[in-house]
Amino acid sequence: MTKQARIIGAPTDYGANRRGVDMGPSAIRYAGLADQLEDAGVSCTDVGDVTAPPAETQDADKRVPEEGNAKFVEEIEAVSHELAEEVEATIAGGATPLVVGGDHSVAIGSLRGAAADADIGTVWFDAHADLNAPSTSPSGNVHGMPLAAALGHRDFAGVDWATAPRLNPENVVWVGLRSVDDQEAADVRDSAGTAFTMSDIDEHGIDEITERAMAIASDGVDGVHVSLDLDWLDPNEAPGVGTPVRGGVTYREAHRAMEIVAEHDREHDSLRSMEAVEVNPILDEHNETAHLATELAASALGKRILGRE
Repeated sequence: MTKQARIIGAPTDYGANRRGVDMGPSAIRYAGLADQLEDAGVSCTDVGDVTAPPAETQDADKRVPEEGNAKFVEEIEAVSHELAEEVEATIAGGATPLVVGGDHSVAIGSLRGAAADADIGTVWFDAHADLNAPSTSPSGNVHGMPLAAALGHRDFAGVDWATAPRLNPENVVWVGLRSVDDQEAADVRDSAGTAFTMSDIDEHGIDEITERAMAIASDGVDGVHVSLDLDWLDPNEAPGVGTPVRGGVTYREAHRAMEIVAEHDREHDSLRSMEAVEVNPILDEHNETAHLATELAASALGKRILGRE
């Protein structure tokens, strides 16, 4: 056992518009996450879940004035604080944080914790850019805003609890975009980050795109946060997600991408933290998407088809 991972559950659906994704951490654990990691040669500790009262008991329409059109802001702030502390402490203890969600708003806490005392980049495996802000979001759902929050973009400028202080904009890489709002598209083009769409994957292949993404994200920083939204995959592969978009990556492409993440980590010690989010058991078929999440996390942390060296 050469690598250590710490599983941190973030059972939230504050950021989503469909209930059920708060059960994602339980579904992923039930699908055998710990066993998959052990098979990958990873020493695994599960510290349970951060505090997240059910969304049904909270007031979605309660607004913090400076946040504008954003739902459950106070609840997301509280989760982000606790999660950031867990992630930061995990890294300080020499382990790799593996956050299991929960909707993608949990990335605000993951990124803040990973960037607390180190310069980081991020690779964002997602159908969506997640660069919306309260003033530009069509829905007010914060799971479409975590990268904007972490970068202090637009309405999040100066919002201390949301920003990741040492996330370098030029080390932000999107992989597999295929559903981006008009304002987001303009903001992605104007950003210092690098965006690879599904068309880029079709043209160049998953190997080249993921290798380029990891190289860009890790250039000149202390480590990379990998954010895996299960809606990155085609809905035929991952049916249990809240915002499915046709035309995503295949099962094998997703595994190959995570294997390249692991290969880059073995060569460069680059993987600082990771999350797998947006598994919604209510919408799933036989817990298929949760099983897929466990397999992909294990691949990213080093599991190989023929075993470890």
